[in-house]
Amino acid sequence: MFFSIGDATYWYEVHGEGKPLVLLHGFTGSSETWQSFVSIWKQHWQVITVDLPGHGKTTANHKSMEACCSDLVSLLKYLNLEPVHLLGYSMGGRTAIAFAMNYPEAVKSLILESTSPGLADPIERKQRKQADNKLATNLEQRGMDWFVPYWENIPLFITQQQLPVSVQDRIRKERMSHSASGLADSLRFMGTGVQASYWDKLTQFDKPVFLLTGGLDQKYCEIMGKMERILPHAQQTIVSEAGHAIHVEKPNIFGKIVTGCLKGLF
Repeated sequence: MFFSIGDATYWYEVHGEGKPLVLLHGFTGSSETWQSFVSIWKQHWQVITVDLPGHGKTTANHKSMEACCSDLVSLLKYLNLEPVHLLGYSMGGRTAIAFAMNYPEAVKSLILESTSPGLADPIERKQRKQADNKLATNLEQRGMDWFVPYWENIPLFITQQQLPVSVQDRIRKERMSHSASGLADSLRFMGTGVQASYWDKLTQFDKPVFLLTGGLDQKYCEIMGKMERILPHAQQTIVSEAGHAIHVEKPNIFGKIVTGCLKGLF
């Protein structure tokens, strides 16, 4: 279904009934990312998936992280949803954090997979912004046939090369379904380099937060370990023999962890 606000149109899906659980995918993902989990979780909760700007069926040009979060608030009001449980992976996790910091009254809990509250160091943020802009330009000039193989082989996703070929093909198909202009727009306006840092606001968030990281993803184990120490009510779970995308590499374990987190709140 489509929801229009201003010059943007978001694709969202609603499955099941009960307490609302909103799922936010990562960069190059979409609502399709969560398909196998939705079929299970919709038996317990009302599951809402959203295609973020630059991805899937959503058309929302030049959307900043904060503007996207404002649109998501409007979508939740349109759907007449009570405060939601919010699950986000990577870029979707950064969006979930920004949403929770700006609209804490709209959130009951956070489940964050392999993500961060942004970059606190202004110099590091500037360097990342430059890198994201360079990648966006390459994407536009060289297209998806260049980008997808490049993205598959960055160190962050090296562990996915051990997955069954059928799984790798499914991930590649989802990545290829996007447009170069949409992903470039996402990098420029919702990338890590351009978003605000929310490290200083974490101490103010008094809702439950579940932090999920793959044991092979050392960078995010450290980032989310630091988040666990700062957030008032946070718990980190490290999944052994998994990399950045736990939901892809260890889907059964990921599903059980998320189900356990949510059932413990009801």
